[in-house]
Amino acid sequence: MLALDHRLADAARPGRDAIMIQLRLAWWRDRLGEPCARWPKGEPLLQRLTAWDSERAALVALVDGWEAQVVGEDGGVALEHARAGAIVALARMAGIAQSPAIAHAAGEFVKGHAIAIRVPRALRPLILLHHFETTKDASPWRIMLGALRKGWLGR
Repeated sequence: MLALDHRLADAARPGRDAIMIQLRLAWWRDRLGEPCARWPKGEPLLQRLTAWDSERAALVALVDGWEAQVVGEDGGVALEHARAGAIVALARMAGIAQSPAIAHAAGEFVKGHAIAIRVPRALRPLILLHHFETTKDASPWRIMLGALRKGWLGR
C-alpha cells in the first residue's frame, strides 16, 4: 500500500502536465478495478498487491484521492481519507476487527499526529514507520528507544 502511494505521488508530482497525470492515475484505477488475476504480469507493484484482491476498493480510493489532489477539488481531504481507509482495510486483512479505535488511529497516522491508543501487533510496523518519519531529526538514542517502545507496546 505504501509503495502504491509512493508510485501515485510520483505520477502526480508537481510540474507534470495535468492530463498526463490523470492518464497515469486512470491506468492504475482501471487495473485496480479488475480482479488481480487479470492484472498484467509485467508490473512488479501489481504483483505485490495481489494480497489486496478482496480490498481493491481501498486502493482505488487511494488513486481517486490523488486525482482529487491534482485537480484541486478538496485540498487533500480525500487523499487523507483514502489513506486512512487503506490502513483500515489493511487491518481487516490482518484479521483485526473493525473498531472506531482502529479508524481513529488510522486517521491520526495519516495526519502525522501522535497515536494515543494501543495498536494491535499486526499494525505495529505502520507505527514504527510513523515513528521514523516523525523523529528523523532527533538524536539516535531517542529514535532507537522510541522504536523499541512503539514496537513492543504498540504506542
